[in-house]
Formats: sequence, C-alpha cells, structure tokens
Amino acid sequence: MTDYPHLFRPLDLGHVTLPNRVLMGSMHTGLEELGDFDRVAAYYARRAEGGVGLMVTGGMAPNREGGVLPGAAGLFTDADMANHGRVTRAVQDAGGRIAMQILHAGRYAYSDACVAPSPVKSPISPFPPAELDAAGIEKQIADMVEMARRAQVVGYDGVEIMGSEGYFLNQFLVTHTNKRTDQWGGSYANRMRLPVEVLRRVREAVGPDFILIYRLSMIDLIPNGSSWDEVVELAQAVENAGATILNTGIGWHEARIPTIATSVPRRAFAWVTKKLMGQVSIPVITSNRINMPEVAEAVLAEGCADMVSMARPFLADPDFMVKAKSGRSAQIAPCIACNQACLDHTFEMKVATCLVNPQAAHETELVYTPALVEKMVAVVGAGPAGMTAARVAAERGHKVTLFDQSSEIGGQLNMAKMVPGKEEFHGLVRWFGDMLALHGVKLRLGVTVSADDLVEFDEVIVATGVLPRDPGLLVDAGHVVTYVDILTGRETAGERVAVIGAGGIGFDVAEYLTTDESPTEDLDAWLEEWGVADPGAHRSGLAPEGPQPAAAARKVSLLQRKSERPGKRLGKTTGWIHRTSLQMKQVQMVGGVSYDKVDLAGLHITRQDGTAEVIPVDTVVLCAGQLSERSLADALEAKGVPCHVIGGADVASELDAKRAIGQGARLAATL
Repeated sequence: MTDYPHLFRPLDLGHVTLPNRVLMGSMHTGLEELGDFDRVAAYYARRAEGGVGLMVTGGMAPNREGGVLPGAAGLFTDADMANHGRVTRAVQDAGGRIAMQILHAGRYAYSDACVAPSPVKSPISPFPPAELDAAGIEKQIADMVEMARRAQVVGYDGVEIMGSEGYFLNQFLVTHTNKRTDQWGGSYANRMRLPVEVLRRVREAVGPDFILIYRLSMIDLIPNGSSWDEVVELAQAVENAGATILNTGIGWHEARIPTIATSVPRRAFAWVTKKLMGQVSIPVITSNRINMPEVAEAVLAEGCADMVSMARPFLADPDFMVKAKSGRSAQIAPCIACNQACLDHTFEMKVATCLVNPQAAHETELVYTPALVEKMVAVVGAGPAGMTAARVAAERGHKVTLFDQSSEIGGQLNMAKMVPGKEEFHGLVRWFGDMLALHGVKLRLGVTVSADDLVEFDEVIVATGVLPRDPGLLVDAGHVVTYVDILTGRETAGERVAVIGAGGIGFDVAEYLTTDESPTEDLDAWLEEWGVADPGAHRSGLAPEGPQPAAAARKVSLLQRKSERPGKRLGKTTGWIHRTSLQMKQVQMVGGVSYDKVDLAGLHITRQDGTAEVIPVDTVVLCAGQLSERSLADALEAKGVPCHVIGGADVASELDAKRAIGQGARLAATL
C-alpha cells in the first residue's frame, strides 16, 4: 500500500507498461559534450535505480545547425552511437526506460548557422537566422527522422520531439516567428504542417513499438502566440500522426513571465494541462514546479493529467520515487527551484548539478563511501555548509556533533526562507533537520563554542558563517539597521527605506520590504501579478491588461556603489525575474553612488556626476557585503589545533549556499 496511489498506478502504453506515472523531464547537463560517457551512464543509471517510470535525456541536436550551442551533442558518428548505447544499456540494466529528446533550436541556436521559418532574430541570441527554403525544410525533417531511427538502433526506448519553449517546431506554429506564405506558413493548417509531418515520418521510421513523445506548447506567453483552439487542433493532429504521449511545454524562453523559478507557485500551470484532458485519447503529461510526491499525487487525483513530469527534483534526489513509495517522503531532498547550479550552469557552459545535491552529475567522483576509521567530528555552525558536512560525515559512519550558538539549525537559510518567493527554503531546512536526526548527528544548539571545547575531537570543521560588513557610513541620526536585523525580525523598517547594496541580499531585502502577502503562496494572485490569463479566453495566455501586481508595502530605494545596472550579477536565469518584480513595485534602483551620511533628513548620497542628493527615508538597511567570521578558526590555530574552514567562514563574498553545500559535501567525503 502506498500513500500515493495515483502516482504509482502503472500506465499501459500498448507495447510497454510504465510502473508509475512519473516522467523525469529533459535537462541539459552538459555531460555528453564532455565526452565522458562513463559519467553520462552513471548519471542516468542512478536515476533509473531510483525508480522513475521513464526518463528523457537532455536535448540532442539532429544536425549541426540545430544545436543549441556549437558542438552540441547528437548521434552524428559511429562513436556517438557506441557511447549512447552504453547509456541505454546502463539504464536498462538498472531497470529503467529512457527516451532521447530531439531538440532543434531554430533561431534559438547560439550560432551563425542557425535557421528558422523566417529571418526573425531572437531577443535571446545575437545571431539572425537564415530563412529555410523548401529543400532546407526537407533536410530538417529528414535529419530529425534519422535521429529518431538512430536512437532506436542504439537502444533508446523512445524519443521526445521538442515542439515547445519557442524552439524550431514551435517557431513554425505562430505568426510571431513564421512570416511565410508558402505551404509552411499562412493558415494554421500550413503552420502546423511541419511538426505533424515530423511526427508522421518518425512513426513510420520507428514502427509501432517505440515510445514517441511530443512536447507541445500549451501556453506560449508571448505576443501573437497560439490560441487555445490551435493548441487543441495540434494536439489532435499530433495524436493522429502517431504520438504515444503528449508532454507539456509552458512558455517560450523569451517570454517575460517566470515559469520554473522558486517564486513560481507549485503546480502553477497544471490547470492549463487539465484543459486538454478529454480532447485527446493518448496520455497527457503536466509539468512545471511539481517537486514533492504529495503535489504530484494531488495533480493526478484532480484529473489535471495522466502523468507528471519532474526534472530538477531528480537532480536534488535520484531516489525520489523509491522514498515516496516506501513511506520516506520526509527524506526526499527537496528541489527548491533556485536554478543556481542547474540552469545557471547550463547558460554558463558548465556541467549542471544541484545546489541541494552536489553529487548530481558528479556520481563517479563525489562518492560517499563508508569511513575506514570512525572519527569524532565536531562541526561548528549549523548553516548550509556545516549541516551538509555533518550529514555526510555521519552518513559515512563518523560520530558527529554539530554546534551552533543559535537555538535552531539553518543559519542564513532561516533568513532566506523569510523572503517572499523563497518559501521552498522552509522545506530545505526541515529536510536538513530530518537527515541530521536520521544519521545520528548530536545537536548542541544555543551554545558558544571555544577552542578549548574542541581539542578532544579527531576532526574540527569550522562553518561559522559571516557577519554583515559595516560600510563606514556616518550616522548623525536616523534608523540604520542590517539585513540580519530586518530578516530576523529584530528590527522593523519604516514606510520609506533605502537599501544599501544591490547584490542578491539587497534584492531579497527589497522584495521582503515591498511585499505584504507572497503571491507564491496564492496562485490566483501570482497569475494576476504576472499577467497570465486563460489561453481559452486570451491568445497565448497573456492578459490584455498586462501584469497587475499588488501595491508595494513600502517605498524603497535600492542603491549600489558600482556604476553598472543594479542586479547585473544576479543569476542568469533568475536575475531578470528579481529586477522585473522590483520594477513592478516601483523600487528605485540606482547605481554609481557614494554614501555620505544619514541624518533626520534621510540618506545623503553623491551621484557619479558629482550631484549631491538627499533621499528622504525612515530606515536605512545595510546590505553592503559580509565578512568571514573566523574568530574560532583563529583561536584554534593559535592553540595548534588543526581545523577545516568552509562556507562563509572561508569565503564571504555574497551568501552562496551552492558553494557552501558543495564545500561541506566534498570535505566530509574525504574524512
């Protein structure tokens, strides 16, 4: 008996039955491009062992012009075929099933060789695409069909044809990007001809006993996108062309509405997929911000879909399904949808991994083997670095004591979870607590530890974090506090606030100060804030009145010394969301200023051109960087006691949970 009967109900696809209703959605890790297929095979096999019903690879290019990046992986050579055969065997030996995603980027390709239905440049790529002629279109079809045939030869259980997110096939569907007047443009029947023809010819090439998934854009979220009637018409045509399953795509990559970031409510778009239920007879998959088994179960129980797609949750925890089935859901490492180590890494051309789980995509080199010698380990500081080090060390068999001067674990995560849009951090802190208890870590909270208290331990790990940096601001009078004061509730800000420092912390504090009720906790409010409408009523799902955010709770100015655009250094895939959110709340963002003093008149600044100005404020919040808290490490060094220093105590530049957790894991793996 399972707590999630809908989630674990088998799904009969005719020639094969899937053991549950979960698809591991496509994620580009960058591993294939490295050429180390031992790592690729280990990554997918590890998730097959975890019990997912079916998984889809990252997008593989059908040809060179269709690759997202130059050198994108595909099935071009005999060596490629052999390498992918190793992957499929590893997955199937582990009891899993895997489909290859065929992704033609079209005008999204980051290459001067990119092609598209019309020469309409993408706003997210510097390269204008070449318009395909009839022979060029035929080549693209043939290449995708050949890719599917090769995938079948090397042992894949199926393919997913990427037809959403604004990629090549999606570009043919809408007048936004398709300006053609031939048989591939004009009427919707002509515009949808290409994806239907690709599906028809792929099915003809691979035969009936091969899973064929079509990734359908359910709601484009761009001007001049598809109408709902067109979405349904395409879904039915794709089914008739031979698709086994319809998977959900939400929004084009260029859409200015967030779809998978942590500030997006859970299951935010399941209602869109539900609109398609009953319109086709093949299984329909819903996706986006489904990250825990109870969320997936509810979506299925409510009839929103036949299956759920979860991608990043399987980076966070490859054993997601095994734990859910065996009543251990509390042990599932939660995906917090931060994008920091997965999508941001992809856009930085790094291997994608996971903030919560540094082993993701590093399965062959970051291994938690049982310790050969049991040691007494002290970890001082129960923030992300310290908790990770304690958990992994204890999991490996060491006797671990975790100290913190606070009365609760979490460190800086306890401030992050207070920021509207970062509610997932509550679950992350809870998970750490559950795992520390599971592995027998002894907690000593509410205590201040001295060097003398630690001399009896075999290993000492110092993870004492950071302190807010004092920017040396002259304060004649006025209310000046730090971000710690505000986010812990020790101090309350007035109605007019200046935030000094426009890094990640400054943006978080500005969000906290301007938001009364978090729309992340209220789907209707979130949809209204971002201007998302029923695609059945409004083409592409865009509300005609546009975004309608709630009024800001305070008047906030966000300032920085750097002359660059505030927020420029935020995460590549989420920074625009934070900037847009604050702009909608009319936060004044100013760069290139120096801070002179604070008095009862407000904050005195000097702009880059030498102009002096007074910003009338009731409160000034300091978010001007951090300093490592190394006093304990220095005291240990003075006594000749060796220690390891990790997290913010090691490097204080910004609050970087990804680096802190990675450091903690890698250190503990070596003890």
